[in-house]
Amino acid sequence: MSGNEQSVVKGAGFLLEPIGTRDIFIPEEQNEDERNLAKLASDFSINEVLPKSDEIEAKKEGVIPGLLKKAGELGLLMAEVSEKYGGLQLGKVPTTFISENLTHQGSFTVAFMCHTGIAMLPLRAFGTDAQKQKYLTKLATGEWLGAYALTEPGAGSDALAHRTSATLSKDGKHYILNGEKVFITNGGFADLFTLFAKIDGEKFTAFLVERNFEGVSTGPEEKKMGIHGSSTTPLVLKDAKIPVENVLGEIGKGHRIAFNVLNLGRWKLGAACLGSCKRLIEKMIPYVKERQQFGKPIAEFALIRDKIATSALVTYMLESLVYRFADMIDKSIGTLDRSSADFDTKRESFLKEYAVEASIAKIYGSEALQIVADEAVQAFGGYGYIAEYDVERFYRDSRINRIFEGTNEINRLIVANTVLKRAMSQELPFMQKLQEILGQLKSGFPPAQDYGELTHEVEAVEQMKRLAVYVAGVAVQQYADQLENKQRVLALIADLISESYALESGVIRALKIVRLSGNEKASIAIAMCKVGIAEQMHQLSNRARQALMNMAGETKEFEKYAKALDRIAPTLFVNTEELREKIALHMLSKNGYEI
Repeated sequence: MSGNEQSVVKGAGFLLEPIGTRDIFIPEEQNEDERNLAKLASDFSINEVLPKSDEIEAKKEGVIPGLLKKAGELGLLMAEVSEKYGGLQLGKVPTTFISENLTHQGSFTVAFMCHTGIAMLPLRAFGTDAQKQKYLTKLATGEWLGAYALTEPGAGSDALAHRTSATLSKDGKHYILNGEKVFITNGGFADLFTLFAKIDGEKFTAFLVERNFEGVSTGPEEKKMGIHGSSTTPLVLKDAKIPVENVLGEIGKGHRIAFNVLNLGRWKLGAACLGSCKRLIEKMIPYVKERQQFGKPIAEFALIRDKIATSALVTYMLESLVYRFADMIDKSIGTLDRSSADFDTKRESFLKEYAVEASIAKIYGSEALQIVADEAVQAFGGYGYIAEYDVERFYRDSRINRIFEGTNEINRLIVANTVLKRAMSQELPFMQKLQEILGQLKSGFPPAQDYGELTHEVEAVEQMKRLAVYVAGVAVQQYADQLENKQRVLALIADLISESYALESGVIRALKIVRLSGNEKASIAIAMCKVGIAEQMHQLSNRARQALMNMAGETKEFEKYAKALDRIAPTLFVNTEELREKIALHMLSKNGYEI
């Protein structure tokens, strides 16, 4: 890495910076404390949670709350809470090691992630000292359990299209809330809800609402496709009396809380999906080694090994980007004064800065898990469809992740629109980069720096980033202020940006393993990068070609775009069959996911 390291990384800046500009954290750098945290979480998940899986899925009363309270006794709920309020005050990297290792039982994972994430973050970031002393200390230990109430009937992904109302009482001591929230995770047992309503019908505001407040009630449990054991209920407010001191943050500024919280939720969801990918590979590999067909284990068949390679590949890229993102936030937080009164608020403001990366973690994580879950069911054959085998539950449970924390469609629009808005406001030197690319189409692109075995892959990732900038530039030129209505184009731009981030994360990680441990130790990571980049470059180049054709409208103009595309993203020659075989055989030898 170069010596251009800066304390705070600009959100989405990766798209415009060359590989080698910044160092990143990789899981191979895990220290002893992080190993112990990971083991604590894994042991609790395996020994305490998993044996109660049938009871959890049957929604036996008190089981998940009891387990959350046990997790609180072990300190697993307080990782990110300030020491001032009884917490451990750990960074995002250590908490990622916790999150990915509490993933053996999906319904419990959802309950845990909700409590430690979207239920506690609003209070941590925006609560007053009095509110934190009253509530956060209890949430940190598990004495109280939390939930987050944003979604309303009919509102769906439009977070601000709310009808829940709040009116100040005549004596000025309470806000009277009326309305209904739906799909509230932990709703059946939570003691405290972070809830959003419009004061006087227009000032979108957050409130801290206790279950036992007058006028507050929950409806029946929803019957769901997956995560059967998690609690999902409506929350009903009928002239609910909420003390004025329970307003969270500023009146009329509830959107700041809602959107920052969703950014955290997206990152945590990516980390949870990572853990679930690993759990599925751990189940898939022993099965295919034991299952006999045509006189030999099905692990000896190339198409089965391909499923292992595909699963390992997307897991590697997801792992690389999730820990890169966590470390980026930790480094940014490290620039703040922890003794400052507004430390918590400033700390969480970085989640807004990194909204693009958070949405990428959510998109990539949920879709990687869907791939791995599908491959696992297929590898199990008919048995994968039988409830007796855990992969059936993982498959059903995984589907919600593409809807949680804003649908993947919404998150794709966030990725593309956020980058373009920052480009237009000159927060990012996007237009300068576009002009540079247009000039290089005539003069030629600079030769790649020597990165050994990964030289071509580094150059290919840079090409993919250039392609994202170029396609976005053409889209802006073609559609101008109508671009926000061209969702198919925006989705492609988002995918180019997201894959660039994932593949770049994987490459930087592989290069770092080479530097720390040598080429032999990095051989599987190198193979992952070669396969992943070659396959995605081909696929995304073809999608970009079609999108440019659609935008051109006529053959002559498209020919100009096609020539540019061929220069920006030339064909990458890689024998992926041999490398996929190498990856699969390595995972089979390790009996699970291991780099």
